[in-house]
Amino acid sequence: MSTFKDKVSERLSRMFADPPSSASSVVDDEIPQARSYSKGGKSLSSYFSYIIPSAGVAGSRSYKCELSVPLSNVNFDSKDETLDTYEDCHSSGENGVTENDRENDDDHASIGSTSGSEVFEEATLQSSSEKQLAYLMDDSVFISSDLHEFLLSSLPNIVKGCQWALLYSTAKHGISLRTLIRKSAEVSGPCLLIAGDMQGAVFGGLLEAPLKPTAKRKYQGTNQAFVFTTIYGEPRLFRPTGANRYYFMCLNDLLAFGGGGNFAICLDGDLLSGTSGPCETFGNLCLAHKPDFELKNVELWGFTHASRYLS
Repeated sequence: MSTFKDKVSERLSRMFADPPSSASSVVDDEIPQARSYSKGGKSLSSYFSYIIPSAGVAGSRSYKCELSVPLSNVNFDSKDETLDTYEDCHSSGENGVTENDRENDDDHASIGSTSGSEVFEEATLQSSSEKQLAYLMDDSVFISSDLHEFLLSSLPNIVKGCQWALLYSTAKHGISLRTLIRKSAEVSGPCLLIAGDMQGAVFGGLLEAPLKPTAKRKYQGTNQAFVFTTIYGEPRLFRPTGANRYYFMCLNDLLAFGGGGNFAICLDGDLLSGTSGPCETFGNLCLAHKPDFELKNVELWGFTHASRYLS
């Protein structure tokens, strides 16, 4: 009996004296489903050792998938959690691009397209304005892009396409009608007088150059003459009505357009003041803000085919 007890004690002692690895082996043998899948000495988890979760754009999760061995060597008969992970890595889009990324890209593209369209439109308008004002060889106090376009369409065909040369300006040459008359001799044919009052009205008319002052009040010019103003919200032109031939008058101390009732425009010899009122020649209304006005500036423009104009 004691011998049997000794044998049992010895066996139990040997059992409890085995290292933990032996116990682990016993557990693995008894519970085969707890084993990791292996083939050729490698576990299935090693095939997916490169499936690494990483932080995506704007807080979204994306996965980078790289396989070190062909998938053909892996047994997919049984579903494994690692396979779910492999599928999830494509849910955020190809190349790690999420749906949010696509939406953000679309928004940026839309904004860029709109901005580009606005820039293109502004450049087109600026180019058109520069093209219209390219006829002016000098800067003007009065001529805007709109007024320039309006006057271009009103000029006689003989001067259309010509360069506009500033013959005289009170800002540049001083206040003197005699200087204006003298400077008008630098061209021949039509010339354009542009003046303005202190309230912002811009008005003027077409003359014949060179100006030739007369000793007595005597009208000159042809039916190509006209007068214009901007006080009605947009440029407005008045051409001869045929009632008379009082186109313009030039004296050493007076320059006037029209007649029959009033002068359409009359400037005094020092170019500081003038008058305007309805006249029969052009059928116009008052061209300034008031019948009696103070002049802000006066310009006289001539037309030339030369690419350069020397004053």
